[in-house]
Amino acid sequence: MRRAVRLAARGRTTTLPNPVVGCVLLSPEGFTVGEGWHEHAGGPHAEVVALRAAGAAARGATAVVTLEPCDHTGRTGPCTRALVEAGVTRVVIGTADPSPAAGGGAATLRAAGLSVEVGVEADACERVNEPWLTAVRRGRPFVTWKVATSLDGRVAAADGTSRWITSAQARADVHRLRAEVDTVLAGVGTVLADDPALTVRGAEGILAARQPLRVVADTHGRTPAAARVRDDTAPTWVATAADVGTGPDGHLDLEALLRELFARERRHVLLEGGPHLAGAFWRAGLVDRVVAYVAPALLGAGPAALEDAGIGTIADAVRLTLEDVVRVGPDLRLTLRPLAPPPPPPS
Repeated sequence: MRRAVRLAARGRTTTLPNPVVGCVLLSPEGFTVGEGWHEHAGGPHAEVVALRAAGAAARGATAVVTLEPCDHTGRTGPCTRALVEAGVTRVVIGTADPSPAAGGGAATLRAAGLSVEVGVEADACERVNEPWLTAVRRGRPFVTWKVATSLDGRVAAADGTSRWITSAQARADVHRLRAEVDTVLAGVGTVLADDPALTVRGAEGILAARQPLRVVADTHGRTPAAARVRDDTAPTWVATAADVGTGPDGHLDLEALLRELFARERRHVLLEGGPHLAGAFWRAGLVDRVVAYVAPALLGAGPAALEDAGIGTIADAVRLTLEDVVRVGPDLRLTLRPLAPPPPPPS
């Protein structure tokens, strides 16, 4: 299963809005006879790729797959049928498929007489596919907040200049991160101040089959016609109040925005907006992961990374768990997640 997880990870930049999936076929003696991963949306699923690699050796084999085999006909046929017809006798599954359309494959395989085990290396299988699984379970895309700051938490100097706080190596790493999502979101304030392109560029070695959708959160439609986000290098949606409505603060209804993106088959949003938009996402409880690039530099003044997040006292601080620290050139990349809220006290 660990090998299947590594195979699944190869599809991170190409499979959305589909899940990443890896599959390994083992002979009755335990030898690998075929393997594969889901390479791109609309292409053959991991199980089918592995079955083709195995050929006749698939008969009597065990299929080890990170996600429950699909049980519906979409752009491809059901993997459950492919496994049964190939003569596979046992299927080991990392995690169940929560989608209403494709789920239920384990039951279909058991009904066909196959031995099925679910939950092997479940944590690893959940993590490699976390954005897609989270999106399907919640009905809105997984949200990663990307932020680049000085050591004292500033995103720009006192005069507003912000290029460049972090190094060229860190900026290249951001393009790798963008290649793993299907949507990049910024606020109109960022567009007016910095005129960003919000595209995947100059990321050597990255396989990106498509540019992410660029979304501008723009309540009143102030994005200039000549803004770089309106060029033809990537698709763009300038989301206004007329599109998704407004929340209690008079700005865009962010939950409605995410639901609309989910309806448009978007599963992973990279939040790259400024401090105000980031604060609004935190107030709404809509951030699932943080990727922070911290430069060894001090600014002493200027805007902080986050504003108006609804925190009035230290007791209300958003606590995060640090999962990973990597040196990227002279900078640090921190990956963090919000801690789950404590259970309510007994009544």
